[in-house]
Amino acid sequence: MTDEVSSNISDTVLHKILESVEALKKDQESLAFKLDSFQAQNKEELKKLQEKLDPTTTRISKTTVIANKVVVDEKETEVIQSKASLEPSSESNKQSIYSDRLIILTTYPDQFGIKPISLKWGELDPIVRGPIVASRHPKSIKIRNAIGAYGGTYCVYRALAVAMGALDPNHHPDFKNTEPTVEIGPHPQWGNADRIVSFDPFGHIATTCFANQISQGIDIRPTIAITRAHMKLAEIENCVKEGRLQIDGKVVLNDTGELNVVKAAVEPVWYLPGVAARFGIDEGLLRRALFEDTGGMYPELVTRPDLKVFLPPIGGLSVYIFGNPKNVSDASKKLTVRVHDECNGSDVFGSDICTCRPYLIFGMEECVKEAQNGGSGVIVYFRKEGRALGEVTKYLVYNARKRSAGGDTADNYFLRTENIAGVKDMRFQALMPDVLHWLGITKIDRMMSMSNMKYEAIVGSGIAIHERIPIPNELVPPDSRVEIDAKIADGYFSGGKVLSKEELTKVRGREWDDIQH
Repeated sequence: MTDEVSSNISDTVLHKILESVEALKKDQESLAFKLDSFQAQNKEELKKLQEKLDPTTTRISKTTVIANKVVVDEKETEVIQSKASLEPSSESNKQSIYSDRLIILTTYPDQFGIKPISLKWGELDPIVRGPIVASRHPKSIKIRNAIGAYGGTYCVYRALAVAMGALDPNHHPDFKNTEPTVEIGPHPQWGNADRIVSFDPFGHIATTCFANQISQGIDIRPTIAITRAHMKLAEIENCVKEGRLQIDGKVVLNDTGELNVVKAAVEPVWYLPGVAARFGIDEGLLRRALFEDTGGMYPELVTRPDLKVFLPPIGGLSVYIFGNPKNVSDASKKLTVRVHDECNGSDVFGSDICTCRPYLIFGMEECVKEAQNGGSGVIVYFRKEGRALGEVTKYLVYNARKRSAGGDTADNYFLRTENIAGVKDMRFQALMPDVLHWLGITKIDRMMSMSNMKYEAIVGSGIAIHERIPIPNELVPPDSRVEIDAKIADGYFSGGKVLSKEELTKVRGREWDDIQH
């Protein structure tokens, strides 16, 4: 057989396979629609019939599974898996809370009945841009335009509450009186699709912008909340007692160092084309990596290329504003900023193996001073525990450092992380400047950070930084010299001496035997 004949046969077979797949897809679509219509029209009759059937002998599923898949496998023809029932484990809870819903494992573009709400990322008018709809509620599931779930990591706790019967799965929150306490934006950056790609700039005003859709039963939720608060920290109280901060009754309220702040909580909402472009990678590759490394939790990442928004199950960020919030975006006013990545061990529990809490408090003190001088200060707190490696990995690294044969030395600081995690830092800062653009910031007068990665990301996004402020030596705990000297040698900004490789071997952290238990 000639190569040409063989090629023609292969093309014919491939063509027939593609025709079969397309026909199967249409059959699935038609069958799913018919079943959907049948259940909608005969819901009560089906319920009565199920009640008459003996559940011990006939397991007609209380929840029928519809498997709409793009990639065909050996079981693809079993579109309706009526025997794959999700039976309640408790005799007293036989009636499933989802008994009136089909399980839609995944969807695909142009599927019958699936019409996502139009979303034009980068539009400055929120009505033109459209709402973010991620809910699977009955009135929202066919028009949802985002993959994932509201609430970030907390969606899992919500699911637990539903399963326990503590929360109605169809519950709609009452957003009365939840509006922001201060006005943020809109700023010109909101209308630039390249400037903000990691959260929804209209997330704090979603309930007012899209009140009409919400009144129609569409489940649209805020992904940003803004409120006012007082804050008290022992270190700030000491600043007042030592005279480094003055009581003004506006920012510093009393002699206990109580501070007046505006704070915002932001949940992640990723515009996938923008996120991919920010990192210089292909959107398809990004989707596949997200699908694989979340254990396949979100199949629509690979089956719905038309859905461009993803709500990842990760922690968000918090913003603390000192002084008049309007001054933050006013280029004529001075601005001090500290962008801080979470370190639970130090920030909350006071571990001295790193400089995280001292630097955070120092940044806060300088933000307060700027606000008292007529400008403003901003602390941005990202949930990127342990350089986004996680607290478990971080503590494993601590163990490896302290058990090293040569001791915990600065020359091997990054080596321990790379040996365990495979990379020394996963808190890639490319998305970090988004929150600064959301606040309308165009320049930073004083940046309380030594990180070149943060500096380059901010400046590269179009925000000027006039001055960089390292942590003062007197605020560095002795056991954290390993960390800070290693980072300075690795290129972190500092006004001090950069140690040589040999000198780094002599910078040694505390051993466990030094601690009495």
